[in-house]
Amino acid sequence: MQNIIMLFIGLLAGVLSGMFGIGGGIIIVPALVLILGMTQQTASATSLVALLLPVGILGVLEYYREGRISMDNIWLGLLLAAGLFIGAYFGAKIATHLSGTVLRRAFAVFTGIVALRLWFK
Repeated sequence: MQNIIMLFIGLLAGVLSGMFGIGGGIIIVPALVLILGMTQQTASATSLVALLLPVGILGVLEYYREGRISMDNIWLGLLLAAGLFIGAYFGAKIATHLSGTVLRRAFAVFTGIVALRLWFK
C-alpha cells in the first residue's frame, strides 16, 4: 500500500510542479510526513531523491516544445540549478542538526508566508 501511496503523491507533485513551476517538495514533504508518518528529515531527503531528474527534464522539454521558454531562460534556469546544487548541501547539513519538530514548524511558517504573499499579490 505504501508503494501505491508514494506513486500517487509523486503523480500529484509532478502535475502541480508542471502546472505551477513549484518545487515538488512543497507537496511531497508534507504528504510524506502527514500520510506516511516520516520524520521531517526523512521526508526532505526522500523528496530530494524523487526530484533529481524527472520533474525538470520532462517539464522543460514540454515547455520548450510549446515555445514557452527560450534558450536564454534555460540558461538562467541552469544558473539557478547551480545555486540549488550548493544550497541543497548546506540545507541538508542544517536540517540534520535540527529536531524534527523545529524543522517541521519552520517549513510550515515558510509555506504559510509564501501562501499569504501569493494570495495578496
